[in-house]
Amino acid sequence: GSAVVKRLMEQSDRYDVVAVGRSGTFTETDGFRFVSGLELNKADGWVAALQGVDVVVHCAARAHVMNDRSVDPLAEFRHVNVDGALGLARQAFEAGVRRFLFVSSVKVHGEHTNNRAPFREVDELSPQDAYAISKLEAECKLRDYCSEVGMELVVIRPPLVYGPGVKGNFQSLLRLCNLPVPLPFGSMKNKRSLVYVGNLADFIVQCVASPKTRDEEFLVSDDEALSLSELLAEIRRAEKRSPLSVSVPVLFFRVVGTLLGKTEAVDRLTGALVIDSSKARTVLNWSPPYSVREGLQATVDDYNRRKRSGELV
Repeated sequence: GSAVVKRLMEQSDRYDVVAVGRSGTFTETDGFRFVSGLELNKADGWVAALQGVDVVVHCAARAHVMNDRSVDPLAEFRHVNVDGALGLARQAFEAGVRRFLFVSSVKVHGEHTNNRAPFREVDELSPQDAYAISKLEAECKLRDYCSEVGMELVVIRPPLVYGPGVKGNFQSLLRLCNLPVPLPFGSMKNKRSLVYVGNLADFIVQCVASPKTRDEEFLVSDDEALSLSELLAEIRRAEKRSPLSVSVPVLFFRVVGTLLGKTEAVDRLTGALVIDSSKARTVLNWSPPYSVREGLQATVDDYNRRKRSGELV
């Protein structure tokens, strides 16, 4: 969300921006205001906040939750990702919004592209976990509602997003690459698509006003997919370190994963997940403004800054 706001503010001659979030470090200026204290599943305040707004970019979601202890994880994901998104769309329409832009996930297509072609927008949808199921349900309900009331809908399905402030599994990779030891992933040749947050934000902003994106779905990614071994080598290059990798057979990781009950985690580690983002590039004549190397360097630099400042434990 903050990356989208930043990109929009760089075009302040074209857009007036209202950012809504729980907290933020934004400074209000002419053409920009920040609204806090609103909840997705509560109607209070949304219509007033959205007065005069033409386009809503909905980035908020309940995403991957480490060690989820919910009694019913799917219900929790639906509460935020489905009910919250649909409630916001209704408030947006009531406020006069004409276009709703929803950030979904490539995971609605499935967990991997092993032994198959890269995912395309026209492919069958096959969500495998509670998060992906909730995202697909949100897409379907938003499409039905927007069609009913005549509000335009744009759906964007990114793969794993990285960049300054990244958390979760990608932050774990950054921490791993900081270790002064060889990493045992030299045999990992599985390709996976990623998207740098600056590239994703740029594409989202391209979709805000273009009539070509009306009622369309898009998969969007960086220029190249990387294997795990390539990704770790690039992160270490950004750290000014040697790749220091050794090739441990993939079968070893799968056996260990089975013994430890971590089969899904190993599948993500060793599986391929590649997307075909040619539609995004063709429809809008768009290309990512940042290379993978530039994106990873910015991510590593921010990680090191946070580590020095004590933000990371």
